[in-house]
Amino acid sequence: MSTRYTLFTVTSLTIFMLFAFTGNVFAMLKTMTLKKDPAIVVAAFGTTTRAQVTYDFFDEQLKKELPAKYRNYEIRWAFTSEIVRERANRKFKKAGIKKRYLSLAQVISNLEDEGYRKIVVQPLHIFPGIEYESVLGMVEGLREAFKDFNLRIEVGKPLLQYWGSMASVIEILKPDLLTPQQGCNVLTSHGTEKTNEGDNLTYLGLDGRLSQEFSNTFLGSVEGIASRESALARAKACKAKTVKFIPFMYVAGNHVMNDIMGSEAKKNGELSWSLEMKKAGFRTEATTIVYKGKEYYKGLGFYPEINRMYIEGIIGMLKKFEF
Repeated sequence: MSTRYTLFTVTSLTIFMLFAFTGNVFAMLKTMTLKKDPAIVVAAFGTTTRAQVTYDFFDEQLKKELPAKYRNYEIRWAFTSEIVRERANRKFKKAGIKKRYLSLAQVISNLEDEGYRKIVVQPLHIFPGIEYESVLGMVEGLREAFKDFNLRIEVGKPLLQYWGSMASVIEILKPDLLTPQQGCNVLTSHGTEKTNEGDNLTYLGLDGRLSQEFSNTFLGSVEGIASRESALARAKACKAKTVKFIPFMYVAGNHVMNDIMGSEAKKNGELSWSLEMKKAGFRTEATTIVYKGKEYYKGLGFYPEINRMYIEGIIGMLKKFEF
């Protein structure tokens, strides 16, 4: 063992012992680097499709609409899907792009290491389901891991946490809906295949609310309830032979591009929702938006009014750190 290594080891051990009796050594060593202001973490499931520009749209709106006193706060993005992170990071590496999708744990750990002790986490989830519960569990684990560092983390709500928010979202979507004379609308959501998930109540509640307010608008989900079968069966009963698909997902990515609006049958012969309706004699369309000169399917993240609901939640959490 070299003298240099021995000296380093002894010195490090001495420093540790000096601080061990008075508290956590790492917390004390970082005292001089603590940040006064909170950091903002936006947590999204993620996508590797071209629809990832939806996140750019939100990021631009967030930076623009934050009150002036918060506008210089650090903003980081976390992506909760491990599969998405792996695929995206492989693409970045192959293309020589110095960028990486990080997990929520990685982002919060990095912020803590940089001296942040106040963090706001806003998930971009629509329903209070499995993914949102995973975020809550992750944050609780991080609070426990950093409990000696006085790390405070506030977590925002999903879009449809409250029935009042559901009414607001439906109102926001109204301008994009066809009238009964024009055709029928099918809101396409993700859904969950598990019957015991709490967000099933929200799916059923949304389906019931739509049925009460509109005679020509139905909810369908890729998995679980309300099912694809029930939504398309009701759409096939429409007198006007046009069906408009409204993506009820934050990002209109792979599910919308392939499962809903795919132009070719899958290898197993399964038709997309659009192809099934066309086969039944209907004309199909979907809501789209032009962003920076290119057209995209319009997920909920492309509605400024919906993004504003998330942003208001972020502002509310930031205010908590002022007291």
